[in-house]
Amino acid sequence: MIEINEVTKILGDREVLKNITLGVTKGTIFGLIGENGAGKTTLIKCLTGIYLPDQGRVRIGEQEVFDNPAVKARIGYVADQNHCFPGMKVKELIRFYRLSYSSFSEERFQSLNQVFQLDLNKRLKQLSKGMKMRLALGLNLSIQPEVLVLDEPTSGLDPIVKREVTNLLLQEVEERDTTIFISSHHLSDLERICDNIAIIQEGQIQYVNSLEGMKRNIKKLQVVFQEEPPQDLKDWPEVLAMEKLGRVHYLITKEYSREFEEKLKGCRLMFLEEVDLSLEDMFIYAAGEGLKNGKVLV
Repeated sequence: MIEINEVTKILGDREVLKNITLGVTKGTIFGLIGENGAGKTTLIKCLTGIYLPDQGRVRIGEQEVFDNPAVKARIGYVADQNHCFPGMKVKELIRFYRLSYSSFSEERFQSLNQVFQLDLNKRLKQLSKGMKMRLALGLNLSIQPEVLVLDEPTSGLDPIVKREVTNLLLQEVEERDTTIFISSHHLSDLERICDNIAIIQEGQIQYVNSLEGMKRNIKKLQVVFQEEPPQDLKDWPEVLAMEKLGRVHYLITKEYSREFEEKLKGCRLMFLEEVDLSLEDMFIYAAGEGLKNGKVLV
């Protein structure tokens, strides 16, 4: 559905994106994680056709996005900062969207507004950052897009509305088979909803995997050997990182398997136990390995 192929973007004298390649399957939620300044917003602006890549191509449904109104009409885009027509009232912006998008449903907006609680007579300049985000989400969900692109969409939202937005996105995928591309630097915002996630650092993709794949492969094991551990243990292909505290060795795996566990047990173990590893820790280990080797892990 979404094809980002070898995209490079230079802004000023800085190469903000460096040979980015990603693919997103229709009807899935793809999360992009990275610190501020990593290149998330620039990549999203290439994806939505705001920027023309200096190299590479961006396609949605096998059509180029840039300078293609027919494709852009099928994209909903919620920016991290929503500045538009500050003197307009909310109800006037609704009318603007209705005239701009043939697929816009005012009935859908009114239904969503039962959650977002927007005063239709207020002007945009009177709205807080959180209220502007609610408005942008409501408007873009109401155009019933095939692809919904969200840049830090939970910024400024209180926890209750944040949960409601999460449920709405899941509902959108389930009922309409919408493809969602969402960026954030908060892992917790994406953990519940994403099918696949990529980490971007300094304009490069360092890691791509499904959440299930990460949980299956990246594990932390607490191990005690009867004698000394194998001298090459930290160099085993399954081992991502190793820490030692007294006689206890903590192993982080990148390719956990029963075969690996049996391989360990063959080294005369006294004790082996899996330790809970948060998803945030998984990303830290995975991103660190990707940076160390200069490659994408999949």
